[in-house]
Amino acid sequence: MSDNRAKDLIDSIKNKGKSLEAEMSFFDHIDVLRKHLLRAVAVVFVFTCVAFYFSDFIWSSVIMGPKDPSFWTYRMMCKLVELIPSIGSDFCITKIDAKIINTEMSGQFTLQMNSCITAGLVMGVPYLLFEIWLFIKPALLETERKSASGFVLFATILFIAGILFGYYIIAPLSVNFLINFTVDKGIQNMFSIDSYLSTVLTLTLGTGIIFQLPVVIYILSKLGIMTPQFMRASRRYATVLILIIAAVVTPTADPYTMMIVALPLFVLYEVSIMISANIQKKKQKAEALFYKN
Repeated sequence: MSDNRAKDLIDSIKNKGKSLEAEMSFFDHIDVLRKHLLRAVAVVFVFTCVAFYFSDFIWSSVIMGPKDPSFWTYRMMCKLVELIPSIGSDFCITKIDAKIINTEMSGQFTLQMNSCITAGLVMGVPYLLFEIWLFIKPALLETERKSASGFVLFATILFIAGILFGYYIIAPLSVNFLINFTVDKGIQNMFSIDSYLSTVLTLTLGTGIIFQLPVVIYILSKLGIMTPQFMRASRRYATVLILIIAAVVTPTADPYTMMIVALPLFVLYEVSIMISANIQKKKQKAEALFYKN
């Protein structure tokens, strides 16, 4: 009986030791993650300072750009009407008549700070992704490291493409529609600068995040959660969802604008299917090789 008690005591001590070791390992990982995040925050802070130095350019040329009728997107739309008159003259935007006001005493200062911080975050995304990669890299196998070696570059390219598409396509089309839309001619449109900035940033950053769909599908496919068969079977539902997103993001009446927004989303979905199919093919090949040996 005493031997059994001694054995139980020894097993208890061993289990406690394993538990303490696991806890120490967990806190070690948290400490490593903290260091990666601190470096990312430092880089974002530097970019924020750079953005603050160029704050005049950011405000007048970047943030207020979609409100200017001479904005690149509006000029290209007018040239498109010249090439294809059947589109209609309404597609050419030459006037955006709305007054943007500030209603708070510290409003403009706060907006300047928020816009600079946002610019710092956008410019710091590639480095943030790099720090995330450095954190998860040690936990991957050699084959997984090789297959995911282009993660940072691929995710960065998609994010930048999404930002550019959101800023040059979705934001100006939506801003033009919302500024010029009226339910009664007797109601004058006057917008707060908070509302304008929120709309532009939400549409631009939101598109950058949506363009990360292939990266998300890649991760889910690696984990075995997503399969190309499921995505192909759900294509009709995805089509409806994409059209709904396009209609909500660009609340315009013409179908041309909606299709301009929806087309990249369709392409991203098909690319995601190909990525998932490629991962599944590699998994099946590896399993066949394993059972063969």
